[in-house]
Amino acid sequence: MRSQLSRNIISPLKHQTIPIRLSPTFSSSRFLSSTRKPPHSKTSNKALRAAPAIPFFGAFFSSNRTPEQTTDAMSPPNQRSEDEWRAVLNPEQFRILREKGTERAGSGEYDSHYPSKGVYNCAGCDAPLYTADHKFKSGCGWPAYFDSIPGAVTRHVDNTFGMKRTEIVCTNCGGHLGHVFEGEGYETPTDERHCVNSVSLRFTEDASAAKDPKAKA
Repeated sequence: MRSQLSRNIISPLKHQTIPIRLSPTFSSSRFLSSTRKPPHSKTSNKALRAAPAIPFFGAFFSSNRTPEQTTDAMSPPNQRSEDEWRAVLNPEQFRILREKGTERAGSGEYDSHYPSKGVYNCAGCDAPLYTADHKFKSGCGWPAYFDSIPGAVTRHVDNTFGMKRTEIVCTNCGGHLGHVFEGEGYETPTDERHCVNSVSLRFTEDASAAKDPKAKA
């Protein structure tokens, strides 16, 4: 009797579908959308690509100097200490040759000096720099030369502040001579003007000195 009663209770349930009701606040589509990764915003990507690059702060303090600054990176052969230079140079020569000073325009002894022959040597080390044939009248107030003895003068180019200035020094001792200017329209073979301080020079009438390009100590 008990087994018959169980069959009577269970058998109706085999063919009956029991509905499952979900909470009205639950949404399967909402659940699926919440699990998806949000797509990348096209607007934000465009904004990032359009954003200007910010330079490093170091760029604001970088040197404007270039590899062109010096045409000869080697140290001059004739090197002396500051005390040694003071012993062989007078104060004005030391100020100009070693401290890169400049004499007043028109004050130099070689400004109006135009010999027919001779050589202008470095006042510091006596190395031959220019010949009398290199000198010309420029009217600038300093001795002017359109060329130098080959290898006697070294150029150092400085592009600081966007301005090109070319210093010229004695190749042998590094003594400051002045500056060189190009393209000024002088009727010379090179269209250059080596503007040199008289104090940096020492003239000799012995033209044979120019034949020896080797520097003297």
